Amino acid sequence: MKRFLYRLKNWELWPFYVIYAPLGFVWLYYAIRARAFWFFSNVNPTLEFAGFEGENKTEMYEQLPQKYYPKTFFVCANESFEDLVERLALEGFEYPFVVKPQIGMHAMMFRKIYNVQQLQRYHNFTAINYMVQEWVDMPMEFSVFHIRYPGEKKGEVTGFILKDYLAVTGDGVSTLLQLIQRHPKAKYREEEMKRKHTLCLNAVVPKGEKYYLSIAGNHNRGARFINLHKQIDERLCNVFDKISNEAGEFYFGRYDLKCTSIEDLKAGRNVAILEFNGAGAEPNHIYDCGMNYWNALKIINQHWNHIYNISCINYKRGIPYWNFREGYRHLRNAKKFFKKMYAADLDPQIIF
Repeated sequence: MKRFLYRLKNWELWPFYVIYAPLGFVWLYYAIRARAFWFFSNVNPTLEFAGFEGENKTEMYEQLPQKYYPKTFFVCANESFEDLVERLALEGFEYPFVVKPQIGMHAMMFRKIYNVQQLQRYHNFTAINYMVQEWVDMPMEFSVFHIRYPGEKKGEVTGFILKDYLAVTGDGVSTLLQLIQRHPKAKYREEEMKRKHTLCLNAVVPKGEKYYLSIAGNHNRGARFINLHKQIDERLCNVFDKISNEAGEFYFGRYDLKCTSIEDLKAGRNVAILEFNGAGAEPNHIYDCGMNYWNALKIINQHWNHIYNISCINYKRGIPYWNFREGYRHLRNAKKFFKKMYAADLDPQIIF
């Protein structure tokens, strides 16, 4: 009951479809005006379904300027483990590194791999195409929402947040489980935390030591978002204008990245882009900042208006919308795939 009341009080924890329900008629309005149900589908023309959902991450990495993202390569599900180990050596990868699905969402199946045994378990169990990516050991992870209209060199940064991973701090007396049970967020994810940290639950965390319960900078994984809207300025915008223009036709979306400091990010130094989320990207600066629900809906609607405007421009450029059948089939297949992934993500074989 306590968990239910907590979720009811905090709109940010409501299910996606509940949060967005009041905006259903707005979506329909744009679809009618565009005369296309999937009016967003041409917003980022070089991403499948504009990066709304179920897109292949290879498309994103093939277009991003290579200097801006960590060393990465893709692994086929049917590749032999021996060949994979050989490729790792040839590419110069060292442990730890991260693995994540080639098609993914909400940090499902995202893992930090510390040794060859963990890699073998992941490779043998997942049976999906995935990517191996260099672990970026930088102290700060950010999200930057950037919008640029076709034909224009200048864009706009509409959101800027710092991510704080879900963690507890030891007091030298309490066990990890006790710290989890007292944490304002983690206590409502107790079963998930027990599965992930089984071996350490009864260990006492030293005083002052930070123990990370999740290294995924995702709201669905308990990360806290710190809104940096006051830090948005011309320098920050220039950095992402440059990246967006070099990428080609990334017009609407959110960059998730690591960097050494806000100042370095504004100077375009030490930037490692982890992902670009396209038309399906949430303006995640609405979360964890004390914003009321109705203001959050207003911001979401403002972003949808940008999507509609960009889609109209691209349509006039000769870039068609997906027809209803194409879009429906794509989302149906994505739903089936993510359902399997969600179940696999909880499997004890790869909980590490």
